[in-house]
Amino acid sequence: MSCHPYAVIAAQRLLPVLRDPDADTAVRRTRALLAAGCRAVELTTSTPGWAGALARTAPLADALGRPALIGVGTVTTTAQAEEALDAGAAFLVSPYPAPEARAVAARRGAVLVEGGFTPGEIADAARRTGAAKVFPAHVGGPSFVRSLKAVLPDALLVPTGGIRPGEVHAWLAAGASAVGIGGGLPEDPAELAAVFASLARPCCADCARER
Repeated sequence: MSCHPYAVIAAQRLLPVLRDPDADTAVRRTRALLAAGCRAVELTTSTPGWAGALARTAPLADALGRPALIGVGTVTTTAQAEEALDAGAAFLVSPYPAPEARAVAARRGAVLVEGGFTPGEIADAARRTGAAKVFPAHVGGPSFVRSLKAVLPDALLVPTGGIRPGEVHAWLAAGASAVGIGGGLPEDPAELAAVFASLARPCCADCARER
């Protein structure tokens, strides 16, 4: 099934952002997330051996048998963007305006969620692709996202940075399409599955029939 990464992320509503000490840990955690009902996972270039972890997880499927969408975050350079896409990244994420990554994504027809913090940076990213990462989100809080949505009603906004799992609903209520979470997700498989089950929505009619 081919669903656009934006649709999957918005339907999942919680995007795990993995910053792990090594590739094996990233692979293990990604497998656990997929088994728990997650479909989109963001690895990061701050993990040693991240490209190898991506190559090992990109071919995986989620708990319903749908192709996993494994993206790569903290992508800011041409080399990182090229390496991520060569290793099978379904999407790229930058923490701030990243012209080099943007150029690679445009040339290769790849999906990029470009980061920004000021209203101008966020609006510029959303104007280019329809989506923007709001980072670091905790500085402005949910009220900042609410203000952004007032002037960018159609933008897919993904606040990330300093957000705990228990705060996700407040950010969604403020207008976030999804929330990036870097830590604090439960390790217990049943508890982890419950988190995604409580948030996720079908991203398309076909996915709704599979639930």
